[in-house]
Amino acid sequence: MGKSVNNLDTSFFGHPKPLFSLSFTELWERFSFYGVRPLFYLFMIASLEKKGMNLKPEEASAIMGIFASCLYLSVLPGGWLADNYLGQKKAILIGALIIAFGHLCIAFSYFDDKMIFIGMLFLVIGTGLFKTCASVMVGMLYKKDDTRRDSGFTLFYMCFNFGAFIAPIICGFLQKEYGWHFGFGAGGIGMLLAVIIFYFKTIPDLKEFDKHVGIEATWDKPSKKNKNAFYIIVISSIILIGAIFLLFNGFIKLDARVINKNIILIILACAAIYFLYLFTFTSLRIEEKRNLIVFVVLFFAAALFWSVYEQQYTSFNFFAEKLTNKTLFNYEFPVVWFQSFGGLFVILFAPLSTFIWTYCAKNNKEISSIVKFALGLFGAALAFLVMALASNYAINLNGGADSLKTSLENSSQIILVSPWWLVSSFLLLVLGELCLSPVGLSIMTKIAPELIKSQVMGLWFVASALGNALAGFIGGEASEENIAYLPNLFLECMWILLGAAIVLFILKKSINKMLKNNKGKK
Repeated sequence: MGKSVNNLDTSFFGHPKPLFSLSFTELWERFSFYGVRPLFYLFMIASLEKKGMNLKPEEASAIMGIFASCLYLSVLPGGWLADNYLGQKKAILIGALIIAFGHLCIAFSYFDDKMIFIGMLFLVIGTGLFKTCASVMVGMLYKKDDTRRDSGFTLFYMCFNFGAFIAPIICGFLQKEYGWHFGFGAGGIGMLLAVIIFYFKTIPDLKEFDKHVGIEATWDKPSKKNKNAFYIIVISSIILIGAIFLLFNGFIKLDARVINKNIILIILACAAIYFLYLFTFTSLRIEEKRNLIVFVVLFFAAALFWSVYEQQYTSFNFFAEKLTNKTLFNYEFPVVWFQSFGGLFVILFAPLSTFIWTYCAKNNKEISSIVKFALGLFGAALAFLVMALASNYAINLNGGADSLKTSLENSSQIILVSPWWLVSSFLLLVLGELCLSPVGLSIMTKIAPELIKSQVMGLWFVASALGNALAGFIGGEASEENIAYLPNLFLECMWILLGAAIVLFILKKSINKMLKNNKGKK
């Protein structure tokens, strides 16, 4: 029995066996997400002649900000439902099915453009159930003082980023050769694979691991049963259906840019209220409330990181389409292929970062999670310095901002810059992401109070929601009319990131002292 337990706990590169199947479930969910998300912005700004929606870049960017922020905001009610009604297993399975249906709606936008927004809505709802619980279940495989935790989350991150690598290549090729909706439809196939893997592989693996090794928290039932959850679901569904009916029949007119700005303010206000609620009205212990202080600091640092990181879908996409040479061996490759570099670099460099973190921990030279976090912000700052230099070079290469603006407006010949500018920037972004994102997930699962574990994990994704809303606001500044401002846009992002990194370095001793409260807890 001892040998069997040891194999179950170390069979996947020294990590628990269920980490493998959880990673592959997430891989195909990420394939579906990263396959269609880069296409959304390009589809919305494409002209009618190119069978797009012919929206202005600032409007398309605002819609992307609304979609992405709602996508991450949905993890709060999703986490609540998992904690109070469904449990992690059912939440992931139901969420995956809803996401798959959303992709089907997006594919059918071929017949009606409005279907793409209905599909986005289902992606939001399904991701709310799926995303939080997948990360929580990875955290359940480790004891709180297990030194493998950070490297385990990095492996998880590396595996599902393979989906982020291949998705833009496949979906981008289908879009370029056969049309937008073939690219969109390919994402739905990936989501169906995620459902199959989770049901037939992940669930059996978790049952076996729980039986022989043990999981720290429940995963197949809610941590506490809320009798009102069913009625809340029914009422929310009725309100949602009513809102969709009013919107799509023209009874309510909405301005995407105004909504995106308001979302930023609403997220900030709601996050502040919820933090106060957790501190004041919950039955959390003193040490758990101290951990929430750490959470608040990292929450805002992460929001700043994601606000610039998510520019790759707006301002980076704009730079790639308008100013970058995309010809390789006489073939003009799709714009979204640049998005594959993010996943590729994670695959290449995640093992190296895992080795470094593990080696340091084993030799009593462990780099604190806060230092890793600050390094992540610094890496992203360097990425935006590269983009500032690249955009300034493109403007000078074409005779100045006014000359370039005129050429863009008249579709005249433009001198395009090397794709290596974008590739270099993606590399620096990923190095920053590897320091920040998996480490952030690891910290959250370690300090989250057991009673509200999924909800705290949901709050962590709210930081991404805030960042994406800010990204939609900032990314709208990248347009043909505003081409002279492009270098300053990237420089401003760089200075914001550097400032946040410096603040974290200043606070690291205080934060590390608070985190020590978790050591030794089971």
